[in-house]
Amino acid sequence: MNPALKLIAQRLALGALLLLAVSALIFAGTQILPGDVAQSILGQSATPESLANLREELGLNEPALTRYFDWLGGILVGDLGTALTSGADISEAVGKRLSATLFLASVAAVISIPLAILLGLVAVRYKDRWPDKLISASTLASISLPEFFIGYLLIVFFAVNLGWFPSLARINDGMSFFAKLEAVFLPALTLTLVVLAHMMRMTRAAILNVMQSAYIETAELKGLGSFKIIARHAFPNAIAPIINVVMLNMAYLVVGVVVVEVIFNYPGMGQYLVDHVSKRDVPVVQACGLIFAAIYIGLNLVADVVSILTNPRLRHPK
Repeated sequence: MNPALKLIAQRLALGALLLLAVSALIFAGTQILPGDVAQSILGQSATPESLANLREELGLNEPALTRYFDWLGGILVGDLGTALTSGADISEAVGKRLSATLFLASVAAVISIPLAILLGLVAVRYKDRWPDKLISASTLASISLPEFFIGYLLIVFFAVNLGWFPSLARINDGMSFFAKLEAVFLPALTLTLVVLAHMMRMTRAAILNVMQSAYIETAELKGLGSFKIIARHAFPNAIAPIINVVMLNMAYLVVGVVVVEVIFNYPGMGQYLVDHVSKRDVPVVQACGLIFAAIYIGLNLVADVVSILTNPRLRHPK
């Protein structure tokens, strides 16, 4: 079997096992939460008989292992269960929320990825000079600040003082594409500032590592311009580590939106999860946690596969 295909198969199998382990951890974590689900649904005035009937109805009297396998079996056939507090189908609610989160993450990615690569190229071109130092200092300053602080600063400046963008990022199906872009600009900018420094610094480091190669010296001796050497010769050969860090940050853009969505009251998965954690709606919390884990593991697997495929020693074994 081709070494590259063998490694890819191993990564996929490892990803599946990891997701299974995460599902067990999520289920166990929700079971040890303090409080009583039946009590939180019926309220403090509920009678013992009504509490017992509700526990029986929800299957809370079943052994934990039985409930785990029932939950896992439902997930395998696409059934995420029913929300305890509203009785709504979780799959339908999650579908709408997940599409909103992916839209926000996509807008942030479209802004941050090209900008990070461009800034990385400029930093390499002017290594150890003022543009390089300015880019490094500004991006490090942005990543040093917590998300909620950046979000509130953007709200004060762009929404309150200037009035350019809404402070609440509310979108719905009836809005046009450009209206949605305007609504999500501030949360997307917050996410961009959070992930920009990491991608830029990795781009810079990867290209500088390639710049030490002999063929770069040959290109310089031929009289090629510095930026042309960086963009056409160094950057393509540094693409593997750059893609890895881009995929890791894409995973963060999807999974790490919880705080940003709460700040901007955005109707995505993060807001949906927080709302139901406060209600102790265990099936919703479990479903959201597993979806976030699957996205994070999946994007990391994509990064691993790309890294394997871009390795010439694996693609062309002797």
